[in-house]
Amino acid sequence: MTTTASAPLTVREKSRWQLFWSSPGVRKLRRNPLAITGLIVTVLFALMALFAPLIARPTGNCLRDLGMTSQSQIFNPLGAPFWKGVLAPPGSCYKMERVSFGQEPKPASEITDTFAPFGTVNGYNIFYGLVWGTRTALKMSFIIVAITLAIGVIIGTISGFYGGWIDNLIQRFIDVLIAMPGLVLTVVILTILRAKNPGGDPTVPIIIALTVGGWAGYARYIRGDVLKVRQLEYVDAARSLGARDWRLMFKHVIPNSLTTVFTLAVLDLATIPLSVAALSFLGLGFEPGYSEWGQLVDFARAWLKPAYWYTLIYPAAFIVAFSLALNLFGDGLRDALDPRSR
Repeated sequence: MTTTASAPLTVREKSRWQLFWSSPGVRKLRRNPLAITGLIVTVLFALMALFAPLIARPTGNCLRDLGMTSQSQIFNPLGAPFWKGVLAPPGSCYKMERVSFGQEPKPASEITDTFAPFGTVNGYNIFYGLVWGTRTALKMSFIIVAITLAIGVIIGTISGFYGGWIDNLIQRFIDVLIAMPGLVLTVVILTILRAKNPGGDPTVPIIIALTVGGWAGYARYIRGDVLKVRQLEYVDAARSLGARDWRLMFKHVIPNSLTTVFTLAVLDLATIPLSVAALSFLGLGFEPGYSEWGQLVDFARAWLKPAYWYTLIYPAAFIVAFSLALNLFGDGLRDALDPRSR
């Protein structure tokens, strides 16, 4: 009797992308229709911001600073104006298109000399301000959240890792920051910074004002995770092998403590445009005529009449849609990354 040896079974290794796509968290996220809807809307806003020069074509000084003689040149991907407008537009492009100098709003049906489907307010093209304002909202959101997240992670990790008087000192300072009303603290800091440079670019002062108190929440959350992670066996094993404290924190502790603060950062991306819009509404934000959603809401305040509904509805719709989309995605991401909900 003869026996035949069967061929060994070959196990096909999965790529990193396949492992990521089939992971429990991603599978749960994919089964959440609200989270997917929020992600799709957020991606649409990101595409609108990226291709703002193609959607709301440059005019006036923006046209000149991009080195163009006609608006049609922006659609040529082989030309330098296309890439400069998409990747690094000059500051003049963020100035809203001025259709007229009349203060009274005009609906789209009364405007024939330019593309203004949402009408005008104070002579400014609402459509242009909303499209380029999307780029402003995303830029400010990611810069502020990135800075506050980095500061909060570092300070919170030091607080939770070392404990003792260091932890007590940092936490009492955080208590003082959290006890202050966030908007009041931001307004005070921004007023001081703007007083030193009146009429200047408010971008850096706004970032500093929103960053001063913004990192405290991240620091408190990551401290709680670090207190748990630092007691685990692999951290003790790395310490026994002679790993220094900074190596332990940045290689072993922080990567395994970021789940909570990462989901909080996604949720905070939705609140930053609201804060910037509130500052512009109070007269502490960007100068009049800058493409920013809060500017348009501030312009609409003087025209709250049924006949001028478009001056408020369109900016409010953009703000609500942007914030709601990121909140839906952030909530779904939090549920997907929480092992207790699987």
